[in-house]
Amino acid sequence: MSGTGEHVLLRVEGRAARIVLNRPAAINALSHAMVSRIAEALTAWEDDPAVETVVITGAGERGLCAGGDIRAVHDDARDGDGSGAAAFWRDEYHLNARIARYPKPYVAVMDGIVMGGGVGISAHGDVRIVTERSRIAMPETGIGFVPDVGGTFLLGRAPGELGTHLALTGAQIGAADAVLCGLADHYLPSGSVPAFLADLAGLPVADALARWAGPAPGGELAGHRAWIDACYAAGTVEEIVRRLSAHGDAAAKETAELLLGRSPTALKVTLEAVRRARRLGSLEQALDQEYRVSCAALTSPDLVEGIRAQVVDKDRAPRWSPATLAEVTDADVDRHFAPLGERELGLARP
Repeated sequence: MSGTGEHVLLRVEGRAARIVLNRPAAINALSHAMVSRIAEALTAWEDDPAVETVVITGAGERGLCAGGDIRAVHDDARDGDGSGAAAFWRDEYHLNARIARYPKPYVAVMDGIVMGGGVGISAHGDVRIVTERSRIAMPETGIGFVPDVGGTFLLGRAPGELGTHLALTGAQIGAADAVLCGLADHYLPSGSVPAFLADLAGLPVADALARWAGPAPGGELAGHRAWIDACYAAGTVEEIVRRLSAHGDAAAKETAELLLGRSPTALKVTLEAVRRARRLGSLEQALDQEYRVSCAALTSPDLVEGIRAQVVDKDRAPRWSPATLAEVTDADVDRHFAPLGERELGLARP
């Protein structure tokens, strides 16, 4: 299996099957067709005795994957009926769950930018590698959306309230913080990645890691745990912002200002989604919940407006509706979690 001039390149090198996201001009953003091609490859390799390991990397110098193709989501939500975006998410979330349950080692090289959907195709894998270039984030609240692709499940299990902080702010983190938060496992200098990948053609993953992995340079989040845990333990977004504003740490005050620029609806739904995900027993249950939330977001003005402001017009001046946290009611939040009936994702079978 191979491809030339395609957005997903597939090949087998020795004992390792390689998936290379090949859309570097868009930092390898995922389209529906790319998701389908990755799923087909995993099916083909699952029962192939010659393939012992699957490895995913990104082409170009900028990153593994900047996320899903949100411009396509914007156009479908604005001009269509949302069915195209819902179908994309359905297949994407199925792929996220499949990666988490894949019977062979799935190695994700999270070099450079890894955001949104990029986290979904990497952080559910068995072996998640970060480098000094890694910039990992779930930045959805900045576009009027909510962390998905299993992000609420992952962030809900981060130590203390670190995951709540990352989910609400969309903050980018580096290698050490990704390991701390449970989004990654091993650190490799970016210069060692080609040699590591070459070794995987002939060595078990553990042996290749032993040759190249090492301690990550120091992170930042551990030093902020005191104010993060204290402020984000609050029961509402309003109280979180109040605590951040009143805290003596300058970083906490800056975070309060940042949150006040995010979509008020997205913030409240995100807090509820992460807290509900903590109580769910499996990734599949969290993905089912995220699908309900995502489909509901298609009928909210903030998703189209957020993508317009950040990606389409790039004026960075979204006009959120409702415009303030106080105007977002409990009913506004609850509707995002309403069952979808026959349209449910259905990953968590009874």
